[in-house]
Amino acid sequence: MRYITVEDLTFQYDSEPVLEGINYYVDSGEFVTLTGENGAAKSTLIKATLGILTPKVGKVTMSKTNKDGKKLRLAYLPQQIASFNAGFPSTVYEFVKSGRYPRNGWFRRLDKHDEEHIKVSLEAVGMWENRHKRIGSLSGGQKQRAVIARMFASDPDIFVLDEPTTGMDAGTTKTFYELMHHSAHKHGKSVLMITHDPDEVKDYADRNIHLVRNQDLPWRCFNVHENDQKGDNHVH
Repeated sequence: MRYITVEDLTFQYDSEPVLEGINYYVDSGEFVTLTGENGAAKSTLIKATLGILTPKVGKVTMSKTNKDGKKLRLAYLPQQIASFNAGFPSTVYEFVKSGRYPRNGWFRRLDKHDEEHIKVSLEAVGMWENRHKRIGSLSGGQKQRAVIARMFASDPDIFVLDEPTTGMDAGTTKTFYELMHHSAHKHGKSVLMITHDPDEVKDYADRNIHLVRNQDLPWRCFNVHENDQKGDNHVH
């Protein structure tokens, strides 16, 4: 099922275009990476797709329902979202647990399935052993992982992630990619992830969307070059 469709999207800051004629899509059940050189407007494309920024022209269509006919749930993780100060009162476990409540109401008692989901979410980012620590006492990388765990716990249909592995060690990064692949292929989730290291994730992702500079224009304007992980290339 098609969850996101972007057609002929152009975005500019003031009078300078940075994205031109972008076309791409994301379906349920697939893990898609988004790459490009530094300054290639990857984060800008994500924000324009989600409606955080308004494109100059183009159309973005987001499905209203998921593959099961229920309301579509989306989770967005910007770059380095974690900024909790030392006085933040919640423990890691309490913080991640709070991600479960919006699914069925804040006053619902969590059951064994919820508790298992929270544990799996924390283990997936290597934070289970830190579950009783205060969020404010964690390092920046640990805070980032706690935010990711909370996002997992909320169980969205679409994960939109902007360089989520910042601050993770190699082992945790591998586990994270495995979970994203599992979430897409076994549970029908969609994953759209900006990464600076496509080689690191290529064994887990289904397709890569690469932003390339438009050589016909004098300014830094990018459009899309796409390939799957089998090496079949085509240009949008």
